[in-house]
Amino acid sequence: MNDNKTDIPKHIGYIVDGNRRWAKKHGLPSYEGHLAGYDKLKDVVIATFDMGVEYVTAYIFSTENWQRSQDEVKGLMNLVLKMLTSDLHVFEENDIKLRILGSREGVDKKIIKAMDNAESKTANNKRGVLALCFNYGGRLEIVDAIKQIINSGIKPNKINAELIEQYLYSPDIPDIDLVLRTSGEKRLSNFMLWRTAYSEMIFINKNWPDMKKSDVRAALNEYTRRQRRFGS
Repeated sequence: MNDNKTDIPKHIGYIVDGNRRWAKKHGLPSYEGHLAGYDKLKDVVIATFDMGVEYVTAYIFSTENWQRSQDEVKGLMNLVLKMLTSDLHVFEENDIKLRILGSREGVDKKIIKAMDNAESKTANNKRGVLALCFNYGGRLEIVDAIKQIINSGIKPNKINAELIEQYLYSPDIPDIDLVLRTSGEKRLSNFMLWRTAYSEMIFINKNWPDMKKSDVRAALNEYTRRQRRFGS
C-alpha cells in the first residue's frame, strides 16, 4: 500500500442521525423512523465487522435525548430493551461482544438488568466489540473519570492523559479512527470527545435508515486514502 495511505480503521464510530427525518419524509410517525434505524443498525454493524473493523461504537441515546417527548423516549427505551433481550441472539450468532457506555442514572432497572445480562452473555465473543453509547455524553464521561480519580486520592501532579484514559468508560476500548455521521449534519454532538481527538470525519447526506453496505465500503475506502498526521 502507498505510504500516503492508511489501513482500514480499527475503530469506527457511528453517529446515528436522521431517523425522525426519514420518518417525516415517508409520512410516518417518529417511532417508525427509529424502528427502521434500529433494524439498519444491526445490518450496518455486521457489515462493518465483515469488512475487518474490530471495534464499532454507535451513538444511540444521549443524555440530552431525555428532553424529547415522553412517547418518543418510551419507544426508544423499548427498542433498546429489544436489542438487549429478544434480539440479543443476533450478536451472539455473529460472535460480537457488547459493551454499553454511559451513565445508569435515571435508567429503568429492567434495562440495567438487560444491559448487565447482554454484556455477560457476549463477554467471550471474539469477532468484534460493539459499544453502544446509551444515556451517554462525552463531557459526562470525562467528568465521571475525574470524579473517580479524585475519589481514588490520586495527587494532582500524578494526573496526565494516560491516567484519565484509565478511568473512562470501558478504558480498554481504543481511540476512534473514523467517525461517520449521517443526515448531513456536521458536528460531534458530544460524542466520544476524548476518543475522537484525532479521528477522521466523514459526513454523508442521507438519513441513517437509508444507509447501505456500499456506504460503509465507500467510507472505509475514503479513510484509506487519507494520511493521518496526529498533529505532526
